[in-house]
Amino acid sequence: MTPSADQVAAFQANGGFTPVTVSTVVLGFVFAILLLWGVWAMRTAYVGWAENRLTQRQFLGVVVRFVAMYLVLSFFLLS
Repeated sequence: MTPSADQVAAFQANGGFTPVTVSTVVLGFVFAILLLWGVWAMRTAYVGWAENRLTQRQFLGVVVRFVAMYLVLSFFLLS
């Protein structure tokens, strides 16, 4: 649903910024949190693999799942 020109003008008058700016900030925040979580998950998996608590297959599973989740979210949020 696209907002009308009156709605965009009212939003900008009350907030001081455009809806596009809010969208960009929210998307940036989502991707920053996702990347931080991914780095934490892969580092934790790497430590488990290095200490022989995870197999190489389990470690690669963590990495593949993160990459798949990142690609799917990128597709849905940026398209």
